[in-house]
Amino acid sequence: MPHPRRRLRSVCVAGAAAGLLVTGAGGAQGALRPAPAPSPAGPAAAAPKQPASPAPEPHGSPAAKESGALAPKGPLPEAPEDSAPAVGAYLDYGPKGVARMADLSRWLGGADVRVGHTYLPGDVWSNIEGQPGFLSTWAKWRRADADRMFVLNVPMQEHNEDHLPDDQVRGLIQQGARGDFDDHYRKLATHLVKLGIPDTVIVLGWEMNGTTYTQRCGPDPQGWKTYWNRIVTAMRSVPGQKFKFDFTPNRGPDDIPWTQCYPGDDTVDIVGMDSYDQPPGDTFEDQVKGPYGLQAQVDFAAAHKKQISYPEWGLFRNGDNTAYMRGMLAWFDAHKPLYQTITDYCPHGVWQCDENPDASKIFRTKVSQEAKPEPGRPTAEPSTPPGTAPTPTPTPSEHGVEPPSKPTGTKQWCIRVDLGKWAGTWFKPRKICVSLPED
Repeated sequence: MPHPRRRLRSVCVAGAAAGLLVTGAGGAQGALRPAPAPSPAGPAAAAPKQPASPAPEPHGSPAAKESGALAPKGPLPEAPEDSAPAVGAYLDYGPKGVARMADLSRWLGGADVRVGHTYLPGDVWSNIEGQPGFLSTWAKWRRADADRMFVLNVPMQEHNEDHLPDDQVRGLIQQGARGDFDDHYRKLATHLVKLGIPDTVIVLGWEMNGTTYTQRCGPDPQGWKTYWNRIVTAMRSVPGQKFKFDFTPNRGPDDIPWTQCYPGDDTVDIVGMDSYDQPPGDTFEDQVKGPYGLQAQVDFAAAHKKQISYPEWGLFRNGDNTAYMRGMLAWFDAHKPLYQTITDYCPHGVWQCDENPDASKIFRTKVSQEAKPEPGRPTAEPSTPPGTAPTPTPTPSEHGVEPPSKPTGTKQWCIRVDLGKWAGTWFKPRKICVSLPED
């Protein structure tokens, strides 16, 4: 069962080991992932409490049912029986992520990386509304090719990573269920339509069955489902929209069985799952067959006539685990999700993380073979010259801290820290480095 994950807001060499222990509150299911994007004024901890300036470019009711507002707008795209799912990755939340899409494609031998994935910040409502300045780079990338897909994780509450207690979360859910927040989502939908990306896949309130986020379902499942339906109704009310709504829990029972949070077939288009290589389940087979696991997801989606997806997946507790990598890729082959986007930064990734060389080789070989562009189809120009290694993403890092760069004229000294038996359950030993002026 997971526990809230804390992201360090600052770091110093003297306190780095202690900081890792504080961060070690991560639980069995939740993976280490970004605080999706900084607020306009900097880290979320320093964000203004009220909507301020637009973010600079850088994470149903009966009446509605009667009106038809909750009805899905058009069929989902159907994947040919012999095709691989649309492939993508989370590479960075903003323009860096967009630029790296072409580099990832080149690393995969020219494979067609069709899915761009990012997150709206969950700090204040003005950012959850999707300021056009933040989304414009992704919109330009999506519009450049009709076959591309844009996947956007959208928070259901502001202060989404502030670890609010259940009673406060319950009150916020009830506010949402009353319609207090509808206007924020109409504004988001309007921005997406105006940017020319009305077919965005919306991963709304992801990992709602856990305890990490303010948007969690557990404190009031019935109210949460009503609130989800209100958001979908509000966004579908905007002319020109063609959104697909992706219901994406954590794999496993977590804090509450994810089936208890399912808001209904009228407002869900895709049943997703975030599934990292970690408990529950000691092996990939356990991850498939365990309660509320991968097989349960596939069966549930089939029973509700929905497609499946994997917005977040990657390596984690078991390190460079080739069995997990082979298992996930074979799972995609067998079950044909609409899309899959690996979380590509350490410790989860394969391209921007050198900690997983064996699994990385398997991913690269498999995806390169299956995701080749059609003959004569133009490929995107890489943002780095051929033969140049990509620069690993500096944020988000494993603990949400931007790794220090080595200034010119310095020497870097590193020590390896053994975090002990308790912390070692959650984190591999890490190096702590400090740069000192050269003599």
